Amino acid sequence: MLDDITQAVLAREEVVKYLRGGYGETGAQARDRIHGYLDELRTRQRYKIYRALQHPLYPILRKIERKAEQLQYAIEATRAHRVVYASNHKSHTDYLVEPLVLDDNGIRPPVIAASIHLFGGPLGLLHRHVTGAIPIRRNTKDPAYLVTLKAYVAEVLKQHDLFFYPEGGRSYSGELKPAKTGLLHAALTANRADLVVVPTSIAYDLVLEDRILARQRVKKRQRAFARELAEMVRYAVGYRSRAFVTFGPPIPVADCDPQSRSDVLELARLIRARIGAQYKVLPTAVFAAAMHPSTTRRDLEGRIDRLLEELAARHANLGVTTGRDAVDAAAEPLVTRGIVVLERGRFRVRERSVLRYYARTIEHLLVTQGRTH
Repeated sequence: MLDDITQAVLAREEVVKYLRGGYGETGAQARDRIHGYLDELRTRQRYKIYRALQHPLYPILRKIERKAEQLQYAIEATRAHRVVYASNHKSHTDYLVEPLVLDDNGIRPPVIAASIHLFGGPLGLLHRHVTGAIPIRRNTKDPAYLVTLKAYVAEVLKQHDLFFYPEGGRSYSGELKPAKTGLLHAALTANRADLVVVPTSIAYDLVLEDRILARQRVKKRQRAFARELAEMVRYAVGYRSRAFVTFGPPIPVADCDPQSRSDVLELARLIRARIGAQYKVLPTAVFAAAMHPSTTRRDLEGRIDRLLEELAARHANLGVTTGRDAVDAAAEPLVTRGIVVLERGRFRVRERSVLRYYARTIEHLLVTQGRTH
């Protein structure tokens, strides 16, 4: 027996059109492919069970202190609207930290759009049957999949809020990537007059996978999640970080025409700009952006002070206001993690690619970019 969302998907005009065939397939072949993708996408949210479970990543999650900012925007949005949260993407821990920030504060849980490679093994069962995550095949050009995915997301939004990452995958370089429009377009086709997008930013003092990401900078291939998880557990030894989740004013989208590519692109750019503007500027980021291959503490503090002046003039969301405080807060975790060393009163760069990764996290806020190390 088909569930309500599946029935609604199969009744949507774009899906009915595809099921008639004409894409090099017979109607029966098209129907089999659509049903196959629907089976893959089907998810169920049992959030109370999720909160009660000992999550597989709990040993890592407990090392991250969650900090919420401007929660009133999420609270107000959920009172009167169907909400799509759009966030930058730093780490695999984002999928855990951001929904838990909402839940910690009694805000109704959204369904999460997550890469399909996270759905293997026990974690996949948890995503599919408890957290309500939707597996996404990124970068596919299969028209059967695309029409099914967009229709499924549109119908899910009639019952649930949605949390997704416009960048697609994590940022391997550290910088804020351009926004993709696929899931945003799908959300707009829900045709809900009450739909709003809440721009959401997440920033960490230290990203758990910083070395894994920084050494590649550009994603070359998708590795098995089990291997990535093993590396994350290894790098979690001694790891501690804060995660700042910042919510922005809701963006109404009722006037955005989902059939207009220019409207969707303009909305995607606006969302990305809002996410970037509210991104929390943390001590490790300004330390990295101001650091030279070798420098004294006094020189570093002076460069950070000038950098903070520029960021303040651009109304950045500052998590530190002086060079002295930034060095006090950032030096110990960066030294402990082996990214910089302190020798005879001078800081020296040990892991240049990782330090550049952190510098690029605030590059979108600076007038002069690409000036580190």
